[in-house]
Amino acid sequence: MMEIQSVYFLESGSANTEKTLEIAKKRAEELGIKTIVVASTSGETGLKAVKAFANYKVVVVTHTTGLQAPDVQELTPQNRAKILENGGLILTATHAFGGVGRAVRRRFNTYQVDEIIAHTLRVFGQGTKVACEIALMAADAGLIRTDEEIISIGGTAKGADTALVVKPAHTHDFFELKVKEVLCKPR
Repeated sequence: MMEIQSVYFLESGSANTEKTLEIAKKRAEELGIKTIVVASTSGETGLKAVKAFANYKVVVVTHTTGLQAPDVQELTPQNRAKILENGGLILTATHAFGGVGRAVRRRFNTYQVDEIIAHTLRVFGQGTKVACEIALMAADAGLIRTDEEIISIGGTAKGADTALVVKPAHTHDFFELKVKEVLCKPR
């Protein structure tokens, strides 16, 4: 048996970012985890993460280009440069739970398996869905290993409010992804 502390925030969102990073770092140190995956839209959260996790491998996962508007990338050039200067890696790729299935929904007004999985994971919170999704994406890109636990950090709208210890998997092996620990999330 193992007992660990989980933190449940009373509200979701960016007000929890610093505490989420603090909780994640403490647990990474305890478990000897050296790889952190973090979602970041504009790059603000990603930049905070690479600074908080100096000497760690930090993969910052952005929105796919074109999500908000055709050919638009939401990660600012300034934050991209700062993340890279601070040793972070940046991944911009098709979302594991919203690629071609999203196109089918938009065209035919029907959901596909990937978006059904996303909606199911949202039962545990948007940040939980995001943390699972970015772990799959980083594994697919070859930026993290699937035989080592990582800490995956997601959020609700802006900032970070969810941190999970995850055994990653590739998207085509989705059911091999394991959430080992919930470190924090909105209640």
